[in-house]
Amino acid sequence: MNGKTRECEGRVALVTGASRGIGAAIAERLASAGASVACAARSLEEPRGKEPGSLRETVERIRAQGGRAVAIQADVAKAESRAAMIEQCTAELGPIDILIHNAAGGPHKTFDKLTASHFAITFGVNVEAPFHLARLVVPSMRARGRGWILNISSASAELPKGPPFEAYQVNGGVHLYAASKAALNRMTLGLAAELSEAGIAVNTLAPVAAVITAAVRMTGADKWIQPEMIEPVEAMAEAALALSCCDAKTTGRIAYSLELLRELGREIRTLDGTALLDRENAQTR
Repeated sequence: MNGKTRECEGRVALVTGASRGIGAAIAERLASAGASVACAARSLEEPRGKEPGSLRETVERIRAQGGRAVAIQADVAKAESRAAMIEQCTAELGPIDILIHNAAGGPHKTFDKLTASHFAITFGVNVEAPFHLARLVVPSMRARGRGWILNISSASAELPKGPPFEAYQVNGGVHLYAASKAALNRMTLGLAAELSEAGIAVNTLAPVAAVITAAVRMTGADKWIQPEMIEPVEAMAEAALALSCCDAKTTGRIAYSLELLRELGREIRTLDGTALLDRENAQTR
């Protein structure tokens, strides 16, 4: 593709966890392709003591590039907040065509340090929330005969090789988070099967390699990740766009960013959609 395209023109998208990192990048890329984007996160401003980036900044970047976006303050861990988020998005932008659940929760802690509350928040945000959000948006999608649901997953959902196990599996404390993402993958396939005749595509997308966002640095997981295992956040944004404008028959996929882009013959573009990404100088966020 040469130049900026408008593949999502006229569509309304809701992106959770859009204050920074992968969620913010996806929101920007969808907006650059013509979507009206509702960006959702727990805080409008940058929380004190947390990683940099805010919901307000994401929306400002989109608007500065000529896109249409609104900020919705919502906590996907709470059912009532999820319902209010859908209602606000619909009221401000219209019925939701594209739902991207990027918000994720759960600590990276070894088995002996995990608690019941860690388990509840991890599965609540990573499995229960996307299920509930799908329940909230599917009736409208079904009535209009189209829709795209994309759940952001993780390569950690794959079973680790071993023994011997790599250091990340031994010391990184990833297994509870990974288990929730494995559940998310299976649930997504189930939804895809049930909605396969309704014109609604349901898929998951994960990075092939790690995207070193500020949130990853905050967990300390980046210390276990080698440079060759890193990909730019723009790869996830481009792959998410591809799965947000695909034919409805492209459903039930556990997709990985760079692999999907190679399969589609699709190059990675900058988040504003105006140019191909210079991968050597790409910055993580």
